[in-house]
Amino acid sequence: MQNKQEGTSDSIEEWPSDWMRAILGALALRALENGPSYGYAIIADLEVNGLGTVKGGTLYPLLTRYESAGFVAAEWRPGEAGPGRKYFSLTDLGRRELERMRDEWTRFTVNSNNYLTNDQAARTGTL
Repeated sequence: MQNKQEGTSDSIEEWPSDWMRAILGALALRALENGPSYGYAIIADLEVNGLGTVKGGTLYPLLTRYESAGFVAAEWRPGEAGPGRKYFSLTDLGRRELERMRDEWTRFTVNSNNYLTNDQAARTGTL
């Protein structure tokens, strides 16, 4: 794992890929919570928020699956100075799915953190 270097504000944290695979769906929906966006802007938003670099080849298939599932809607918009962009927006079903994912992820991380931070005696009930 490549970590942020101390003393540098412009380095990007890279998380283990299996961690990112586990949470990327929720993060993508969260990125659309405040309004429509396109793939590159979602990737940039995740980076700015310390979640590392997500490749387009990972994000776009996910967004396509979410479009098929009805979690997001997509529309092409003309580009201002270049080609058009495919914008994604969260549907009502997608908002409900995001809330479900948030609740489950929160429960999972609380349980995981409790397990990781409690010593062996506390976990087994022995002293």
